[in-house]
Amino acid sequence: MIGERAVQRISSTRGFAKVAPHVIPALDRAVHRLTRGKVILSAQMLPGVILTSVGARSGLTRRTPLACMPEEGGRSWILIGSNFGRDGHPAWTANLMARPDVEISWKGTDIAVTAHLLEGEERAAVWKAALAFWPPYATYQARIEREIRLFRIVRK
Repeated sequence: MIGERAVQRISSTRGFAKVAPHVIPALDRAVHRLTRGKVILSAQMLPGVILTSVGARSGLTRRTPLACMPEEGGRSWILIGSNFGRDGHPAWTANLMARPDVEISWKGTDIAVTAHLLEGEERAAVWKAALAFWPPYATYQARIEREIRLFRIVRK
């Protein structure tokens, strides 16, 4: 099996950033559906959720598989809008900013949550934890000019 460091190295490449956004979410959604919400394929390396939000512009329901960083206590998670180190914020971040009351599927359980965009010192502390959690985020940030958005989602 491929080691964690090898996966981190691969996920930090520009080639991965071009291909992964088209392949990984589709696979995650399919596996999640087939396992009735119990498995997210990419969560075999990083914890993951399926975020159900409403499109900021379209008003349509969107289901987005995302890596997450669970926080202690199991009542909150950090979502990182890295977009695989590509230019432009991922669409789901605009959805959360427009309508922060959303739902996640976490380990097969649907949970109503509220999202909060992290800023200032709070963001800095969480960013430091995120880099320790998944070092490729540093490579993603170095490749782009925008600041990667971080959200804390908390159970309602």
